[in-house]
Amino acid sequence: GRITEFIAKHRTSRRQVRECSGDTDHHEGMSSDDELTTAQEAEFQKSRDNVLEDSRKIFEDVHADFCDIRKILLKFQEWKEKFPDSYCDAYISFCLPKLLHPLIRVQLINWNPLEQNFTELEEMPWFRAIEEFSAAKNVSEAK
Repeated sequence: GRITEFIAKHRTSRRQVRECSGDTDHHEGMSSDDELTTAQEAEFQKSRDNVLEDSRKIFEDVHADFCDIRKILLKFQEWKEKFPDSYCDAYISFCLPKLLHPLIRVQLINWNPLEQNFTELEEMPWFRAIEEFSAAKNVSEAK
């Protein structure tokens, strides 16, 4: 409809401007519609910095034992070893994902897999803690 016509006209006019100006850096099929202006980029960076600053404050009034995934999982591991019946009756394996979800989300706020030097999920401390907990769980179940 009208939107498709507008986009086609807009692209045609940009192509004509590029041809007149001798711009040879443009690759056909690549859109400049998604490119941010300097003001938009500055606004995005400011907004991103505010979110990151706020995320650092989320757990500042929480005891370290209750915002560190490794420490939380150690408490559950102790519970499982000392009181296995109670642990199973509480369906902890179903509760842990919901419990850990907000903690993991906070740690992933700044993670961007599109950046060149991003950290692999498997290398993150929270991922390793969950892996270790799962390995200990499998060992204790085998016993």
